[in-house]
Amino acid sequence: MINAISLQTNYSPSRVPTMSDIKVLLYEDNTMLREALSFMIGGTDGFELAGAFGDCLDANRQVSKLQPDVVLMDIDLPERDGITALTDIKRRYAHVDVLMLTVFDDDDRVFESLKAGATGYLLKKTPPARIMEAIQEVYNGGAPITPSIARRVLLHLHDTPVPASGLSKLTDREMQVLEFLAEGNSYKMVADLCGIGIETVRTHIKHIYEKLQVHSVTEAVAKFWKK
Repeated sequence: MINAISLQTNYSPSRVPTMSDIKVLLYEDNTMLREALSFMIGGTDGFELAGAFGDCLDANRQVSKLQPDVVLMDIDLPERDGITALTDIKRRYAHVDVLMLTVFDDDDRVFESLKAGATGYLLKKTPPARIMEAIQEVYNGGAPITPSIARRVLLHLHDTPVPASGLSKLTDREMQVLEFLAEGNSYKMVADLCGIGIETVRTHIKHIYEKLQVHSVTEAVAKFWKK
């Protein structure tokens, strides 16, 4: 097992983490990439590196101990793949957002990740600045996806039959929340527009997922637009 990279011992960032920083937990088995991402996250204002690991064998305990806001997860990890870890994390810690960062752009892994609860899906060729923006977006309630993949996801969902009763099951408030999400608003912006708290927004979204039988904002929005 590859040991965790300790920001305190391996790096000397010019800033001290604050209570308001976004805590990021990283899983990446490529040592050079893991170190580069760790340095970038730990040295950027507004972010804190909670931990960086070369495998996800002990991900549940690490998430429980380190209390990250966002998990940045590779898929092709040794002994245990990232999608399996993602599934377990979302089952036990539903409030933790998981952003996939991988080289895989095939439909199977994309849809497996989204159905397992991934909040976003980026390819490793994504520019570093965009990765940091995506982490911020996830924290603020967004669902960043590499554009080429997002298009394929929407095309796939467009071809998927939608039960006529799906959207009709939503309350007026749930429909309003979904409409604002479809317009590209983050969870925080939806909360402001509706005059409610962000946790209330999350509760509405959970109910929307259950009623529409979806697992991500992308799927819910696709059903909204198709209707």
